Amino acid sequence: MSEKLKWIENELQSLKDAGLYNRIRTLGSPQGAWLVVDGRRVLNFCSNNYLGLANHPRLVKAAQAAVDQYGVGPAAVRTIAGTMDLHVALEQRMAAFKGVPSAITLQSGFTANLATLPALVGKDDAIFSDELNHASIIDSSRLSGAQIIRYAHADPDDLERKLSEQRAAFPRAVVVTDGVFSMDGDIAPLDKIFEIAQKYEAILMVDDAHGEGVLGRGGRGIVDHFGLHGKVDVEVGTMSKAFGVVGGVVAGNPLVVEWLRQRGRPFLFSSAMTVPDVAACLAALDILEESTELVDRLWKNANYFKTAMKGLGFDTGSSVTPITPIMLGEAPLAQQFSRELFEQDVFAMAIGFPTVPRGKARIRVMISAAHDQADLDKGLEAFARVGKKLGVIA
Repeated sequence: MSEKLKWIENELQSLKDAGLYNRIRTLGSPQGAWLVVDGRRVLNFCSNNYLGLANHPRLVKAAQAAVDQYGVGPAAVRTIAGTMDLHVALEQRMAAFKGVPSAITLQSGFTANLATLPALVGKDDAIFSDELNHASIIDSSRLSGAQIIRYAHADPDDLERKLSEQRAAFPRAVVVTDGVFSMDGDIAPLDKIFEIAQKYEAILMVDDAHGEGVLGRGGRGIVDHFGLHGKVDVEVGTMSKAFGVVGGVVAGNPLVVEWLRQRGRPFLFSSAMTVPDVAACLAALDILEESTELVDRLWKNANYFKTAMKGLGFDTGSSVTPITPIMLGEAPLAQQFSRELFEQDVFAMAIGFPTVPRGKARIRVMISAAHDQADLDKGLEAFARVGKKLGVIA
């Protein structure tokens, strides 16, 4: 091996020694309550497929029909020859679904964040960011060149202290928070954050990736959950989770959306969402607007599973959403727990540093509307057996 890359080999070995090496499993089936993983049929407790839409017949049919009509992809950036009428329709429908004047779609939720903050603030400005915000917000903040000022997680009082001390030093400021925090399943106190951001004349931005399809009326998200329509300047979201497809969206103030059409770099310099993805997202919106059945089932399943896990003696952290972290502490234990579950035909991956802080490794269970009670009971039985075997519960 070349000596110039020897350091990578050493770092990879260090990850393995520390129990932090990510061994990526391979799926051989559609997403659903059950999967074929590494050739084995297992109960799926890993996917962000909250509503079970990833293999829904209506989404599949819509994608196939769109390919027949439009081909596979736009083969261009949106600003040159890549904006199709499907893209326009999805943006109009997403704006209506979210109850905002305007929306713009991008290739993913990650690129939606990368487009937004660097377009809103620069090196003379400041970003007041929750300390547990998603990596895409962290990377976007760094790219902007603005000063990053972190406030204590979901703590409006600390946010106000930071703003009162430092807001006056910057021409522009953004307060940014996840809506639902993906590792812990807790919710930002967005109503209080809004009041503080307004008081200090800061732009308010929320990443609603794990709120869309989950919170609010029929899954309309955290802004709807708190009744803050027209008050949040920027809502960033993804269509790769509850929608079951892929793509990002920025919705809210029409000035922000129009500015991103002019200066959002992933929008300007990367090809548009592909045809089948856009068509499938439109079909997902149809389903969400027709009925709250899937959202209701998701919450029923989540509450059943979480209550039972607590009854078994597991620590589910601070979650108030279908995201259910099983707190285990050290990464090697979490990885062993995951392997033992897989032997019980339950697919639930360990999550450790750097995705979560050191000493807070966990199994993160993602409950779905696709699960039935028999699925949940099987998962509970497996967790109980492995938990007792490894001394996590009595």
